[in-house]
Amino acid sequence: MAEGRRGLGRGLSALMDEVDPAIAAQQGARSRAETPIELIQPNPDQPRRSFPEAEIEELAQSIREKGVLQPILLRPAPRAPGRFEIVVGERRWRAAQRAGLVAVPAVVRELDDLQVLEIAIVENVQREDLNALEEAMAYKALLERFGRTQEAVARAVSKSRSHVANTLRLLQLPPAVQDHVAAGRLSAGHARAIAASENAAALAERIVAAGLSVREAETMARADKGAPRKAAARKAGSKDADTLALEHDLAEVLGLDVGIVDHGGAGELTIRYETLEQLDDLCRRLTRG
Repeated sequence: MAEGRRGLGRGLSALMDEVDPAIAAQQGARSRAETPIELIQPNPDQPRRSFPEAEIEELAQSIREKGVLQPILLRPAPRAPGRFEIVVGERRWRAAQRAGLVAVPAVVRELDDLQVLEIAIVENVQREDLNALEEAMAYKALLERFGRTQEAVARAVSKSRSHVANTLRLLQLPPAVQDHVAAGRLSAGHARAIAASENAAALAERIVAAGLSVREAETMARADKGAPRKAAARKAGSKDADTLALEHDLAEVLGLDVGIVDHGGAGELTIRYETLEQLDDLCRRLTRG
């Protein structure tokens, strides 16, 4: 694996300042220089899609007063000779235009499409600039376009595999729920809480309308998911008080839904989890010691 790839998890400084000079020369890195804004174009695969107007104006005001303090990272535009494509720093580029600058400090590197996408994802994730849906779409691009595994993606962005897997699950939500996440009305935690529900869209509307916390959303999703099971249990016949009490005690200890079916001393114990984090936590509990 190339040195640049090993340094991805350490952020942009590893890519611009801490690369060995010999490697930088081999990869065709160029020194920092003022680059005309008119020669710079955004990356069409930029993971971040939302650039709030207020945020750009605030940064533009800072640039008017202090200038661009950190150079943006560019590469030669693959299909536009003489121009440059943004790898990291589109927000600064937009704000610099708003501030009236004609050039910005930049570092130009020779990077392929996979490196560009990985670097952009790492930088945005570290700065927490992506909403959960943008993050999920970026991971999906690494998986589908570049053949990365979830484990490899997790290493690249310094996240757990379960985090990557659960973030990707957001793309399975109904479009209406995804819209709430993209607009910031629902957090990733809210979305994960209702991801397994057949009534996710309706639950999302209730969460947004009532301003529920993630914990409250989880409770509501469990109640919604448990309603059909409880109805089926009533139809099939009620469990005895001892079985119900044991289910309740185990659920309290594990923090998960527990079901017990007893047939005269033999039966089944079912533990239901809704996220990989819950499964990881259960495994740690069961294997402790």
